[in-house]
Amino acid sequence: MFAQWISWVFRKDHEQARREPVLTLGSAPLEVPQFQAIILGQLGEPKLEAAIGADISSDHSHAKALDADTKGPLRDIHRRVATTILFESSGGQVDKVAHLPEIRFALGEPEIDTTSIDNAAHALEAKAFFISRIGSDGFKIYYKATIRKAVSDRRASLDDAEVRQTMRSLVKQEFDKGASISLIPFPEDGTAVQDSPKLTLVIIDPESEWNGSGQVRERIAEWTKQRGKSPRLYPGSLVWCLKKPGRDLRDKVELSLAWKRVANEVAGGTLGADYDRTDRAEIQSKVREAEEAARDEVWAGYRFAVLSDNREGDGLKVIDLGAGHASAAESLCGRVISALKSQALLNESVGAGYIERNWPPALKESGAWPLASLRQSFLNGALTRLPDPDAVLRTKIPDFVLNGDFGLASGPRPDGTYDRLWFGEPVTPDEVGFEAGVFLLTKAKGAALKGGVRPEPEEKKDIKLGDEDEDETKKESRGETPGGTTTLRLVGTVPSEVWNKIGTKFIPKLRSGSELKIGVEFSILLDGRQAQTLELEIRQILDDLGLTGQIRLEK
Repeated sequence: MFAQWISWVFRKDHEQARREPVLTLGSAPLEVPQFQAIILGQLGEPKLEAAIGADISSDHSHAKALDADTKGPLRDIHRRVATTILFESSGGQVDKVAHLPEIRFALGEPEIDTTSIDNAAHALEAKAFFISRIGSDGFKIYYKATIRKAVSDRRASLDDAEVRQTMRSLVKQEFDKGASISLIPFPEDGTAVQDSPKLTLVIIDPESEWNGSGQVRERIAEWTKQRGKSPRLYPGSLVWCLKKPGRDLRDKVELSLAWKRVANEVAGGTLGADYDRTDRAEIQSKVREAEEAARDEVWAGYRFAVLSDNREGDGLKVIDLGAGHASAAESLCGRVISALKSQALLNESVGAGYIERNWPPALKESGAWPLASLRQSFLNGALTRLPDPDAVLRTKIPDFVLNGDFGLASGPRPDGTYDRLWFGEPVTPDEVGFEAGVFLLTKAKGAALKGGVRPEPEEKKDIKLGDEDEDETKKESRGETPGGTTTLRLVGTVPSEVWNKIGTKFIPKLRSGSELKIGVEFSILLDGRQAQTLELEIRQILDDLGLTGQIRLEK
């Protein structure tokens, strides 16, 4: 036996260029069948053959898997530690346990520190099927498998659908804890994400991983801009949360499910007779550890928040939240909100100075900002995000009006005045409506109207579409010289091929004036069934847009 040992160590020195100063226990060539047979015969424990093959010597052993990345003086450190445990815990010893001091003494070399040996022993015990930990610093190899082998077998038999469902349930459970904003978990498509003015956190399925590009990013960009085939009104209210690449979450969920199965089988009496009593006693603690590891991985894995930003190339801004931990004081929703606040992308409230500084240049001359447009600015990325713009504005605008920072008016008249006006006086939140005809007024505009100053009457004139290119000399010949105030009214039919350009090129040009009003008139011929379906869809769209009272559907 000793002659074979020396022979194989000499061969390894030349094949692997590793020269050991002394012949240590860890260098025993257990992968050689003849040598292994001699060892087992001398130890008097032939049942250890399966344990040696599974944990130490075979090509698929746990020691070899752990040694895949070791090199230099630490090459094959796990196999050497496992071999030492075999010799120190078998044979004629009174105490059949390999203690850490004995393992260190057996493997100690000038270039190997004791910490590396200890780490290798603990890593091996965590993975091996036949090596158990005894006491605080002891290890033992036995022919009976540990409970970890049963866990590995149950994990291999898990159904993929069960794993995916458990992953989803765990992720949703962690996000639901302490959630302060609306959640939409795992939408199948863009239509499943409602178009709401309230800040909403959308949790993407753990099977979809964020790598910064590719199909996932393209899908999120499309869902942010479109809900099905309809453009979103409130893209800025959506925050998408995605998982980092990797199998870490899936692996830990699988391990947790496997430990639960083993615990149920032991409790039911169908498993456990062949396992050590110490292993069976630790099952519940292992179940708890596996569950906690899976929860921690949800926090560590869901680290990317994606939101709408028109300044980016594809309209998406990505925030890396960093690795989190389930023991943190804040919730997962709170973690996302804190990241948005830290980058000035979200505020709990808004002040009068902020609105005044961001007053649209096109509306400065008129001094009137429609509340529907103001709210939309908080939702399309033009202004900072608010958790609930409707609630914040209904709370803050009455304060602004009472303090004289802004005025509030509704019911515009042709002469530039309003049916109702509030400035420097109390106003109820019910009057703050986000429909057509309600305006936030600048301080100067509100004070002027409150003091009875009326704008000069406007001269009205109708023009036809296409007249904008009329020769200027013809206009001058009719006495249409520049100066004063003129109302332009455009009337005509728009061909279908330029419908999209009306909203992108034409209407923004008109906003340079004041008191812009736009009406619509559509007609379409359908059969009875199509008409009924389309009518329901149109009424739903009008309700979503808040236009039910402004646009009527006629048949």
